[in-house]
Amino acid sequence: MQHKVRSYLHDIMEAIVSIEEYVGEQRNFNDYLKNKQLRRAVERELEIIGEATNRILKLEKEFPIDNAKRIVSLRNWVIHGYDKVDDGLIWGIVTNDLPKLKAQTQKLMSENDQNN
Repeated sequence: MQHKVRSYLHDIMEAIVSIEEYVGEQRNFNDYLKNKQLRRAVERELEIIGEATNRILKLEKEFPIDNAKRIVSLRNWVIHGYDKVDDGLIWGIVTNDLPKLKAQTQKLMSENDQNN
């Protein structure tokens, strides 16, 4: 794995951990809806995840991240369609998809560590 790819995976992991810290263990959707600052912080971290994924794909087109193109599309939607962001959809991604991406990213980083 290229050093840059490893760095981008680290950025993805850091953004996921930040989102987890922001929403807390309770993960309350109503609290999320009421807190504009929290919503914007989560959206920003999702942008970072999407951008890092995009950069990885530019280096390694077939890099094994599930739904990589959807992750990049989400980033584009949040940035360019900021006025149409669906809080329910974002919340679903945070609660359902991010744990899977976190596990996959940890596995890729661990495999890289073992091979070096």
